[in-house]
Order: sequence, then structure tokens, then C-alpha cells
Amino acid sequence: MDRIITTHHLRKVCEPTPVWTLTTLDAGGLNTPVSVLVPGVWESIPGLRNYRGRVVYEKQLNCGGTLRFVFGGVSFRAKVFLDDTLLTQHYGAYTAFDCIAEDVPFGKHTLRVEVDNLFGGDSALHVPNDYYSYGGISRPVTIEQLGSAYITRLHVTPRRQGRMWLADVTVTVRSLGDEEQTIDLDVKAGPASIGWKRRGLPARGEITLTATLACPGVASWSPDDPRLYNAEAVLWLDGEPADDLCDRFGFREVKVEGSKLLLNGEPVFIKGVNRHEEYANFGCAVPVEAMMRDVQLIRDLGCNLVRTSHYPNDPRFLDLCDQLGLMVWEEEHARGLSLQQMQHPSFMEQTMLCIDEMIFQHHNHPSIILWGCLNECDDEHDEGAEIFRRCFRRLHELDASRPMTAALLGRTTSQVLADMDVVSMNLYPLWYHNAPVNDYINGLKGWVNKHGGAGKPYIISEIGAGAIMGYHDPFGQSKWSEERQAAILREQITTAMAHPEVAGVIVWQFADIRLDDDSFAGRPKCMNNKGLLDEFRRPKMAYAVVKELFS
Repeated sequence: MDRIITTHHLRKVCEPTPVWTLTTLDAGGLNTPVSVLVPGVWESIPGLRNYRGRVVYEKQLNCGGTLRFVFGGVSFRAKVFLDDTLLTQHYGAYTAFDCIAEDVPFGKHTLRVEVDNLFGGDSALHVPNDYYSYGGISRPVTIEQLGSAYITRLHVTPRRQGRMWLADVTVTVRSLGDEEQTIDLDVKAGPASIGWKRRGLPARGEITLTATLACPGVASWSPDDPRLYNAEAVLWLDGEPADDLCDRFGFREVKVEGSKLLLNGEPVFIKGVNRHEEYANFGCAVPVEAMMRDVQLIRDLGCNLVRTSHYPNDPRFLDLCDQLGLMVWEEEHARGLSLQQMQHPSFMEQTMLCIDEMIFQHHNHPSIILWGCLNECDDEHDEGAEIFRRCFRRLHELDASRPMTAALLGRTTSQVLADMDVVSMNLYPLWYHNAPVNDYINGLKGWVNKHGGAGKPYIISEIGAGAIMGYHDPFGQSKWSEERQAAILREQITTAMAHPEVAGVIVWQFADIRLDDDSFAGRPKCMNNKGLLDEFRRPKMAYAVVKELFS
């Protein structure tokens, strides 16, 4: 199940049975093939907890015709073969990709996926970092049966005109035929609909159609009332329905007005948590039941937003945020990269691919109110700042309906403040240094105001402290104790929320996550322990403090 909603009624879609065969190829692996579940990560398999290398996944299929294979996420290099034919290859763990095999003879076939999570070489984004880069087919795999043409995109962008909601609709149809075809297309978006008749679809090409639909009487989407509407596109060939694509969307509008972030014309103060897509022994292959639990816990904390640090999230998680009214800051995959790392020959290609796929695939989710990129990357040198600007431009080119931002390291050297819609900074007073919280925020915000950030919304995108679950100091003085974490967060959040120039506070972080073993010296247990909950979602003392302050 790649979504929690039905995306096709006409197109035949199946999900392969979940048991695949995995064979390791490098030193440190297993001597024999093993049966594994997909989706999953191989670090969950006994003997492979620390394996970094190459594997082969294999699945026997009984199929035929024109087949589209859709992979929700493979971490982090993938080559896909049907029998001995290479269909595609892809880099990046956190966005979906697909490939098509045409005229496959009906019968038994082998789907083979070669995966590796080795650092180095062509990898610019997946590097040793403050979170673990797992290996595996970590999100669902689906197989679709296609005809001579299919719908590749259905985007609905809501906007208000006076008191009326409008829906800007974009639909793309792609041809798999060797001759030009004549198509009809019907689209519904909430209460409105439109049809196109007798449109030419070039051989092996595509056509994109756009329209603006008036939608009277609809309700707005908001965290307090997350009203959702269905969208559906139906493709007709020779008078018969041939393909379809369905999604959900909500009528909501996000704008920046001076120092305010507006949702549907009303100022909104962000109260959020940063969440890594990870859950105890499941790694980054989080079951949908655990996703639901996370959204419920985040809402229980009094949060109205979750930040998908530091990569695009599983669309099933976004579906749940849409439905439960949790706003989302979603960002492209990059964290803490130096200028030298950003000058890797593959960096711009991989970064732009991630931005393109993130926005193309997740455009319709009303919960996403901010696009982000390049967390704590080099923004203090001319070359790094220009990379930020290129990413900002791409975000706006692909979706001008949402503001964009980047979580900057809290330092007085940034060159990109004037280029951002929303200024966001990561601050850790009382944890990494002992500066009083209010003095630190005032000093940094004063510098921001003088260097391009004045008059813009200012969000503290990370703030927090660490604690090891179960370690207690009755005097509340020791770092890594639950008492100390709770006390620091109380002072940080209380001060930040009372600051007249702060438009939001996002706690680092929701739950503890795993790191590479070489992080043991600076991160106890080889974990990032700043979670309000541990990796099994057991609450620390700080959970109650944040809930009290946010609620």
C-alpha cells in the first residue's frame, strides 16, 4: 500500500507479496540468501545491523503486458532489472521513481533490484551524517498494467479570489504508442469539473492541459478543520475509459505578509517538532501504523506542524497529516554540508532531482505549507550562497503557491537572508553554549534584521537539548539527564514563544534516532538523544513540558 487512499479505479494495480529474497555481495554480509520483507531495511536482519555495501533483492512474478514498476523509496542507489534487462537506475532514498517494461510476454519473470548504501563515489547527499543512512527497499513497491497512454500528473493548486475558492488544475498524459492518438479527458476537483475533447496526443510524447475551476461552497482546510476533497482525472480512448488518476487536496492558501505567516488569511504561530522517518528496529521503513501513532503523539503535544528533517517523507505519512490536520514543512535532502561537499560534481544534479521529485510527487498535500532545502549547509561563502539561491529559484519555479525557507545554522555570517521567504535558524542556547536564551535570540535577530531578514517571518527551526531515556539526576543539573533536558526546553520554549519577533518554534526533536557507530564519542549510545521520546516512543520528562507549553 503506497498511499492510504485509492489512487486508481480503472488502472490495474497490484502490490507484490511482501517476501523477497536478499543476497549480500560484499564483505561483512551473509553467506547465503535470506528471505526478507519489502518494504524493509537490511539493518533489521540479524547479522546485517552494520552492513554497508551492495545487495540484490529478487522477486518472482507471474505477469505480462506493459508494466509500470513504481518504487516508493530505495536507499539509496538502485538498479532495476526485469529478467536480464536493465529498466532504470535511481539515486536517493526519499523520493519515488518508476520504470516501464513494454510487451512483456505473459509468464514467469524475475524482478531484480540491486541496491547499495556505500558512501563515497558519486554520492553527494548521502554522506556520514547526524542520522543513519539505511539500506534497502524502504517504501512500498507497486506494479501497474498500462495501455497505450496513461496519466502521469494531476495537480490541483487552490487559491482564493475574493470570497471564492478557485482550483488551478494541471493534467499530463503520456503516450506509449507509436502513432498519434486522439484522447478525451475529464477532470473533477471537489465540486467542479471540466472536460477536454478530441485532443491530439503525439506518438511517444505527452500533452499537458490546464484549467481554472470555480469551486463555490467549499470549506477551507486548516489544522482545526482538515477538510479534504477528491480529485480525479479520467482518460478516454476510442470512446472507452482507458486510465485514471485520483488524489486528495484541500482548499487552503499560505502567504507571507510582512513578518506574519498567513494560513487562509489569518496569522499562524508555528508550534512544531522535527521528526526523522525512523522507528526503533524498523529503521526508515516505518510501518503505517507507527506513522499514525506518531501523528497522534505530535498532535497530543499541542503541535500544529512537523518538519520532515531532513528529506522528503513517505506519502502515507503526508496523507495522515492531511487527514489529521498537522501542517508540514517538507524539505529536500541535504544536511550540514560544507562548501567543499556542496562542490561535489554530483551535488547540483542530485539536489535538483530531489527537489523536482519532491514537489512533483507531493504537490497536492494541503498539509505542506513550506518547502525547505539545504539544512545547515554552507551559506556564508559566495559559492555556497549562490547554490542556495539556485535551490530557492527552483522551489519557486515548481510551486509558487507555497513559501520557501531553509534552516540555517544560527550564526552571524549568512549571505542568503534576503533571498528567503521565511527566515529560519537552528539555535541551541543552554545546550551547546551557556548564553542566556533571550540575549542569544535578541542578538541573533538583531543581526538578521540588518542583513536582509528584517520584516520577514522568523522561525526557530531547531531548539532543544539531549537526554538519555531513564537517566535521572534528582538535582536536575547533569546534562543527558531527563530533568536537565526538561528544564532547558522549558526555558528555551517559554522565552522563544514570548519573543515579539519569533513566528514559530520547532523542537529538536520528536524521537531519538540511530547514528553511525563512529559517532559514539560525541553521541551516547550512537544515538541522537534529543528526542522528547526514545526510539520506541516512550516519553521522557520533556514530553510533558512541551505539551504543557504548546497546549
